[in-house]
Amino acid sequence: MKIEVEADTLEQVQAAAEAGADIVLLDNMSCFQIREAIELIDGRSETEASGGVTLETVREIAETGVNFISVGALTHSAPSVDIALDFDQIA
Repeated sequence: MKIEVEADTLEQVQAAAEAGADIVLLDNMSCFQIREAIELIDGRSETEASGGVTLETVREIAETGVNFISVGALTHSAPSVDIALDFDQIA
């Protein structure tokens, strides 16, 4: 089983890598911070960038060297539909 740890500070990144996390999710970090995190990890874990990913930012994020990029806007910005299964008791 792979273990992925979410980190939003460089201190958390360091701790996750030292603890042996398989993947460190770099949450809402600037591209500068992502580069620093990758340097801190030094190949011990794979990396995933998340937060603030748009068509305008994805290339710059990819160029940091991160292994994966996730896009939350696919789900948190999607319109919702109210679907319900209502049951009536039959006597």
